[in-house]
Amino acid sequence: MTDITSVRPPAMVPALQRLYLPFDTTAETLLRVIAGVLLVTHGYGKIMNPFGAVGMVEGLGFYPGVFWSPLLAATEFFGGILVAIGLFTRPAAFAAMIVLLVTVYFHGIVQGEGLGGAEKSILWAAIFLFFAVRGSNAQSVDAKLGRQI
Repeated sequence: MTDITSVRPPAMVPALQRLYLPFDTTAETLLRVIAGVLLVTHGYGKIMNPFGAVGMVEGLGFYPGVFWSPLLAATEFFGGILVAIGLFTRPAAFAAMIVLLVTVYFHGIVQGEGLGGAEKSILWAAIFLFFAVRGSNAQSVDAKLGRQI
């Protein structure tokens, strides 16, 4: 069976292949680090006040809010750190994707903003879906430990 990660589509512009192929792992790492750091930044306020979102999560139907609010804060803050460094990347990215799908529901349906209000959350959910499925790459703590979940 062929490892899909070793199969590359042919280059559209073969003359440029030497320019962009060395950066594919770096670009993926950069996307993972940026996504993780931005999730940490978004979760920082919540982790400083883990019960501050009780009303919001209960308004979305997540009861009890005193359980879900700190879980939301931890998922965003600590999950973002894990994704950024590439440790337990798949479960951390999966948890972040679930949080972001809830924000798609919140902005798109509860707030009535439709696709325009939910598009950033959809994009972020797709980025974290990518890392939940793919995991981290050679430039990660998971790779240095020699395993991925």
